[in-house]
Parts: sequence; structure tokens; C-alpha cells
Amino acid sequence: MPHTSEPRPTACLALADGTLFYGRGFGATGVTVAELCFNTAMTGYQEIMTDPSYAGQVVTFTFPHVGNVGVNPDDDEAGDPVAAGMVVKWDPTEPSNWRAVEPLDDWLAARGRIAIGSVDTRRLTRAIRQQGAPHVALEHSPEGNFDIEALVARARAFAGLQGMDLAKEVTCAQSYRWNEKRWAWPEGYTAQEDPKFKVVAMDYGAKRNILRCLASAGCDVTVLPATATAEEVLAHNPDGVFLSNGPGDPAATGEYAVPMIKAVLAKDLPVFGICLGHQMLALALGAKTIKMNHGHHGANHPVKDKDTGKVEITSMNHGFAIDTQSLPEGIIETHVSLFDGSNCGIRVDGRPVFSVQHHPEASPGPQDSFYLFERFTASMAERAGR
Repeated sequence: MPHTSEPRPTACLALADGTLFYGRGFGATGVTVAELCFNTAMTGYQEIMTDPSYAGQVVTFTFPHVGNVGVNPDDDEAGDPVAAGMVVKWDPTEPSNWRAVEPLDDWLAARGRIAIGSVDTRRLTRAIRQQGAPHVALEHSPEGNFDIEALVARARAFAGLQGMDLAKEVTCAQSYRWNEKRWAWPEGYTAQEDPKFKVVAMDYGAKRNILRCLASAGCDVTVLPATATAEEVLAHNPDGVFLSNGPGDPAATGEYAVPMIKAVLAKDLPVFGICLGHQMLALALGAKTIKMNHGHHGANHPVKDKDTGKVEITSMNHGFAIDTQSLPEGIIETHVSLFDGSNCGIRVDGRPVFSVQHHPEASPGPQDSFYLFERFTASMAERAGR
């Protein structure tokens, strides 16, 4: 009998501590260097890969069935994938879904994103939990030729996300209007034709579904780049200001965003923030943010509303958090994570200003927290005396 052996690995994931994971490469070829995180969602891999909050990160998917429903343009949260790469347990199969337009492999390759399959993602996830989000180098080489020393060196040379302002890299180049509402059967996406409120949405890496939720809640949305000044925001005469999600270190983005937010707060406008927007609102109010060990990434995170006692299952994606001990007087903690007790929401006492760490628009994930968009519109209606 002829000797048979395992196929030669065509991809290698090298951690900065020298740990190596070999597997089968798919998507684009080449090398990418980033921070490694894991996501526990059981659906929505396309939405996760196109979420601008994942800039500078390679995503490990703990759910093994990735690629099984293919990809399609309707599910993009941004124009192109933003996550640096992906790690999965099982190699993607041919897509089996009526909405699929192309396979995940081809979609990643066309957009320059590297992926590795056939990896022990349980072992890798344990490593992330134990040592914190590691710096990694991921290479896909069809010939299976790897310079391991060079890969590990590149992982060790990665500067990390702390102190990094990535919002400038993923924000829009110029302002634009948004009126598309959430997807609904059987119409799909439809336009908001009777908006009640003018909202300026600051784009620090906004997901499309957040803008759709604002439109569905009755908002006429104007999206501005991350670096827009308070004067540019207020020139639109908005009924309220929304602060979006985004990647990187909130303290770094806050260098230019916090002065704008402070000036908007001085006008007593309703303000609503999500994720990075939540953290930067806190910075503008005098609190501090900290880097988490491995962050929260998934669609099954229990969050408790401290005002009502209600527990919501939420979608999360963040590697930084507000330091609860730094919240100034008059800033009330409204939501906490039931996983680790970290802060998940704040509001200003007596004012229509609030924010949450989790994603009420989900995509992917549950919609328990959609009411927060309606709370935002209710605060604008109350201020306008409607």
C-alpha cells in the first residue's frame, strides 16, 4: 500500500508568543497582521466581517458552520470587508441558501481578505481568553511555504489597538443622506418617506443597519465624517445627534470627537450613542475608558437594565469599556453586563442624553434593545413639544 499523508497546510496563524496554528487557506493569499479576537455568534458571518468595528482585527468564529449560506450584497454592513481576516474550524462548504450570490471563498478573495480553516478554534479561543487578545500574523500560501520566524516577528512587531485611531480609516469621505429602512418581508428594503426628526449621525464606522434603524424609527438621517466639527453638525439644525459604533481606541478618536460632543451637549440636544459612540460620550462627560482582556464579541450577551430589572440578550463587539469607577456625579449607569459586570449603558440625569455599549440594531443578533431607537425619537419629540 502506498503511504498517504495529510495534505500540506496552506495557511499559518502565528501568535506573538510563538504559538502556531496550521490549516487550509482560503480567500486572498498573502500576509495580514492584526489583533485576534473571537466571536460567538451562530449566524451573520458576513455582517461581522463587514462591520467597521473589526478594523485591525482577525476574527475567530467559535461557531463551526461558517460559509454555509454564502454571501449576498444585502447583508453587507459596509461596502467591503473591514475585518483583517477570519479563522474557522471547518472549511466552508458550497453555499446552500436561496439568497446566496457567491461563495464566501470567492467573496473574500475578491476583496483581499485572508482566511484559514481546519483550525482547532476551541484551543485558540482558550488561548485568547487566557492571555488576552493576542497580536497575530496570518499567512495564506498555496504552496505551503512559511517563514515561521518572520511571521512570529511580524506578530510581535504589531503595535496593537491601544492608542490607535481607526475611525478616520473607516469613516465616510463626505456627508450623505440615508433613508433606507430595515429589511422586511416581502418588500425587502424600503425608503422612509415620512420622517419626523432630523438627525445627524456621526460616522466613526457606522453599520448600515444602525442607519436603517434610525430611518425606521422616523428619522431623516444625515451622516457626517468622524472629523466633522460641532459647527458642521449644528449647521444642519438637527433635532438630535447620534454617535455611531467604530473601531480602535476611543481615547485616540476622542482627541477630535470629544470637543465636538461637548459643544453639542452645550446646546442641550438629545444625544444617543452606541459602542464607540457610547465610550466617547462618556469621555466627553468626564469618564475614562480601559482596554479589556479579550473584549465582548457575540450575539448572546445578557445585559441588565438597572432601571427596570429587565435582562436583554444583546449583540456586542468591543475591546474597550468605560471605567465605571470614573463616572462623574450626575452620570447614571443604566445597563451592566451579566457576564462580567462591566458597564453597558449610561445616561445624564435629567437630560435626553444616553448611550449603550451593546448593539440594539444587532445584525447579527437579537432585537431585544430596539426600543432604544424609539427612546431617542421620543426624546426629540418631547424637546420639540410634539
